[in-house]
Amino acid sequence: MSTFFTTNRHGYSVRFSPFNPDQFVVASSQFYGLAGGGTLYFLELTPDGCGIVEKRTHHWTDGLFDVTWSESNPEIIVSGSGDGSVQLWNTNLSSNNGPPSMVYREHKKEIYSVDWSKVPYEQLFISASWDSTVKIWDPIRNNSLSTYIGHTQLVYNAVFAAHIPNTFASVSGDGFLKIWDILCYDLPIASIKAHDGEVLTVDWCKHDSNILATGASDGLIRIWDLRNFGVPITELKGNEFAVRKVQFSPHNFSVLASVGYDFTTRIWDFKKSNEALETIKHHSEFTYGLDWNRRRRNQLADCGWDSLVHVFKPDCLSDKI
Repeated sequence: MSTFFTTNRHGYSVRFSPFNPDQFVVASSQFYGLAGGGTLYFLELTPDGCGIVEKRTHHWTDGLFDVTWSESNPEIIVSGSGDGSVQLWNTNLSSNNGPPSMVYREHKKEIYSVDWSKVPYEQLFISASWDSTVKIWDPIRNNSLSTYIGHTQLVYNAVFAAHIPNTFASVSGDGFLKIWDILCYDLPIASIKAHDGEVLTVDWCKHDSNILATGASDGLIRIWDLRNFGVPITELKGNEFAVRKVQFSPHNFSVLASVGYDFTTRIWDFKKSNEALETIKHHSEFTYGLDWNRRRRNQLADCGWDSLVHVFKPDCLSDKI
């Protein structure tokens, strides 16, 4: 395991580069995101894989709660902030600690989620906000392309489908999971009351576009199949508190990871059991950020409010090739 300490910053999001398996970025905030500014850390694993070095940082005047890489340009990063703005950073043009190349200001409250489309010809990203809306953006335009109004409470997470064009999912404090066609922004194409509590996270299976996972304040992870959307196909149990993020493995169809407010990172295989394969306890505060390395099999990164960023391979996946 490799570890990095974000001094006086609390980690909210970590994302590996889709282009370089050694590079990743962390979005962080001062004072637990309640006040102060935010910092993006551009980090790189050392050649031996045992250390992490800081390549550059960029600062913003408010907390940074999520970050995503462009899927077409290895120099482009998008982040979402507590002041309701989205920042686009071009690391090829910006100096260390320099300002973003573009700032998009339409949301009225905190942005808690940003995601870049995985479909190659869709040069789009998405933002989800506590103002209860989701917006689609073209990075070269100052104004959003569309605004999606369907949730009655703050939207925690919105993510593009891995393989279905023009499609994204969103989850909210209203307990609903909604599926949207970006060309039909008046109403979602599907909607379900996914949890009794607030739904904090959603992700699409990387190997089957019909499968999604949600995690919520009730501590449950539910797996959904769009072909039979009425009830979850399974429910994963064991988290003591809220599930902050779930993410399917890009390498194994039924494997996913989660982090949460019980300070743990858990590895699951929903085809094998509704209990975790492994529970990893290497944080001493809320664990917030999570990402699989698409370019290096079974490698994960997580980050949390204890200012620690870890890169590691779970023991339970050591036999999976």
